[in-house]
Amino acid sequence: MKIRQFLIGSVIILLSSSAKPVLTGTDVLKMMYAKYAGKWHRALTFKQTTERYRNDTLRSKQTWRESMLYPDKLRIDIEPPADNNSIIFRGDSTYRITAGQLKTAAAQGNDLIFLLGGLYSYPLAQTMDKLKNLGYDVNQAHEDIWKDKPVYVIGAAKGDLKVSQLWIDKENFYLVRMIEFNKGTKEEALFDDHLKLDNAWTETKVHFYINDKLVQVESYYDVKAVAGLDPAIFDPAHYIKPANR
Repeated sequence: MKIRQFLIGSVIILLSSSAKPVLTGTDVLKMMYAKYAGKWHRALTFKQTTERYRNDTLRSKQTWRESMLYPDKLRIDIEPPADNNSIIFRGDSTYRITAGQLKTAAAQGNDLIFLLGGLYSYPLAQTMDKLKNLGYDVNQAHEDIWKDKPVYVIGAAKGDLKVSQLWIDKENFYLVRMIEFNKGTKEEALFDDHLKLDNAWTETKVHFYINDKLVQVESYYDVKAVAGLDPAIFDPAHYIKPANR
C-alpha cells in the first residue's frame, strides 16, 4: 500500500511540475513592455480618409489631418483647413471646434490613444489599473489564431467573445483586434496593414463596428513618427487654426 501511495504521489508531483503555467494578461503586458517600453514613438502625424457607413452603405467620406501626442492627446483637423473645423481629445475630455469656435466639450476621452501606444508612457502597474478601469480582466488571457497568425488575447477565456478583450499579434506585439462592451453595446475595431516606424508600429487601416454592424473605415497615409508636437495645438481655449500650424 505504501509503495502504491508513493508511486501515485510521485506521478502527481511530476504532472504538476511539468504543467504549463496559466497565461495571464499581466504576462502578455510584461512581454509587450519588454519589447517596446522606452522605444515607442512619442508622437505621430498622418492623413486619414474616413468613410462612414449605415446599414452597410457608404454615407459620407472625409479627409482628416491628425496629430497624436502620447499618452493622451489627439487633434483632428477636418479638410478643407480653411473651414477651421477640428476635434481635440485631451486627457479625459473631447472638444469640438466649428468655424474656429469651441462648440462643445464633453467628459469623454479616446481610449484608443492609450491602447495603440500611449500605454508605454506609464509604468506597467498604472497601465494594468487603467485597463481594469476600461473593463479588461488582466488576470485572463489565452493564445488564439487571428487571420492565420498566432495572437495573445488579453481579458477573455478561449472562445468567450462576450467580454471586453484585446487581441495582440504574438510576433510583433501590436493590437489587431479590440472588443469592448459599454452599457450593453458591443464596440469592435480591427487593425490592419501595420507599418513599421523605427522600433515600433502603427496600423494604417481600421474597421469599426457597433453591434457587429460596420460604421466606419479609416485609412491612414503620409504617416510620420516625430520626436514631439507643440502641446499648444491641443489647447481648445486658444485654438490654433490649421493653416497656422
